[in-house]
Amino acid sequence: MKPVRGPRPWKRAAAWLALLGPLFYATYGFANWWAATRTHVPVLVFEWERGVPFWPWTIFPYWTINAFYALSLYLARDRHTLDRHAARLLTAQAVAVSCFILWPLRFSFGQPAVEGAPAFLFDALRGFDQPFNQAPSLHIALAVILWDWYRRLLHARWLRAPLHVWAFAICASVLTTWQHHFIDIPTGALLGLFCVWLWPLERVLAMPRAWRLARDPQRWKLAGSYAAGALLFFAAALHMRGVPLWLMWPALSLALVALNYAGLDARGFQMDREGRMQWAARWLFAPYRLGAAVNAWLWTRRLPASVEVAPGLRLGRLPTRGEWEAAGRPRLLSLCAELQTLPVPGARCVPMLDLTVPTALRLQRAVAVVEGQRRSGQAVWVCCALGFSRSAASVIGWLGLHGAAGTMAGAHEVVRRARPQIVLRPAWLAALDRLATSGKTRDE
Repeated sequence: MKPVRGPRPWKRAAAWLALLGPLFYATYGFANWWAATRTHVPVLVFEWERGVPFWPWTIFPYWTINAFYALSLYLARDRHTLDRHAARLLTAQAVAVSCFILWPLRFSFGQPAVEGAPAFLFDALRGFDQPFNQAPSLHIALAVILWDWYRRLLHARWLRAPLHVWAFAICASVLTTWQHHFIDIPTGALLGLFCVWLWPLERVLAMPRAWRLARDPQRWKLAGSYAAGALLFFAAALHMRGVPLWLMWPALSLALVALNYAGLDARGFQMDREGRMQWAARWLFAPYRLGAAVNAWLWTRRLPASVEVAPGLRLGRLPTRGEWEAAGRPRLLSLCAELQTLPVPGARCVPMLDLTVPTALRLQRAVAVVEGQRRSGQAVWVCCALGFSRSAASVIGWLGLHGAAGTMAGAHEVVRRARPQIVLRPAWLAALDRLATSGKTRDE
C-alpha cells in the first residue's frame, strides 16, 4: 500500500521563489558593482584556457538552469524537502556572493560579437552581468544542487541519462560561453557539495541543528590540529597558485573534519547504518578519507586483518572483500565514522569518531548490535580503521556483559592477549566501567 501524501506546498514554494529570486539579483548585482569600483581586480587563469573555443550556441544550456531552478521548488512533495532544498539554494548564494565581495576576480577574455538566436540570450545576460563574480561559480554550485534534486525525482535510467548530460552541458557551458575561468568550476562544485552535505533532504538533523559543543578536551585538541592543517593547505594553495590551487579541496575537507570534532560529532560524516556515506560527504571528505586509509594501511600492513577473541567473534581492521571471504563471510560491524565498510549482506555501522571516546549511549549501542548479530548464528567481525580502540572497546564491552569473561577487566585481558596492539587510554577504561555498572543495574 502506497503512503498517503498531502497536497504539495505550492504557496510555500511561491513564497520561497519570491524571496530567492529578488535576493539573487540584488546581492549578485551588488557584488558586480563592488568589484567594478575596485582599482584592480585580479585574474586567475591557466595558460591552456586560451585554447578553449567560444561556442555561442552553448548559451542555451547555460540559460536553462534558470528554468530548472524555478521549477524545482514546485516539485517538492512536502514542506520538509522544500525547505531543505531552498536552504541549499540560499546557502550557495550567500557563500558565493560573500566570496565575490571578499575575493573578487574578473574574467580576462573579451567575448566576440554574437549573431543570430544566441545573441538575444547573450544581450540579456550582459544586462545584469559583468566580467566579475567568478570563483566559486554560483552557476556550477546551483547545477550540483539541482542535479541532486532532480536525480531523486527521476528513477528510470533512461530519464537519468539526459539529466547527467544536462549537468555536464551546464558545467562545460561556463567555459565555452567565456563566462568563467576553469578555477571557478571546481570551487563551485565544492560549494554545491557543501550545500548538499549541510542540508540533507532525508529526515535527519541538518548540520546546523546537529551542532553540540564538544566537552572532551581531546576532541578540541584534534579539532585544532585539523583546523591548523586546513589553514596550511589553504595558505599553500593561495601562495603557489596554478596546479597547487587543488589544495583547496583538502583544506575544505580538513576544515569539515575539524567541525566534526568540535561539535558535529560522527554524524558529520553522514554514515548510514550499513556503513555507507552519503555521496556529497564522500566527495567532500575524499582527501581526508584517502589519508585515513593510507594511515590504516601503514599501521596494520604487517598485522593479521583480524583475530578471533572468542568462538565466532573476530576483532580487526576494516577488511577487504578477499579478507572477508577468507574469514567465512562473517557479519560485519564497523565502528568507523570516516571509512566505509564493505557493501555486504548484514553489514552494520555504529559510527564513532577516531581517537575519541564516544558517549555511553553510543558504546551501549555498539555492544547491543554485537549481541544482535551474534544471535543470528553467524560469526561476527567487529572492526574500525585499525582495530585498536573503537572496535576493541566494543568487543570488550560485549565480552564483559554477555561473554564468558564476566568482568570488564577479564574481557580486557582476553582481548589484549588476542590483539596486543590495542590502545585503550584511561578514558576508554572509565567508559567501559560505566558500561559495566549500567549493565548490572539493568539486570537487577
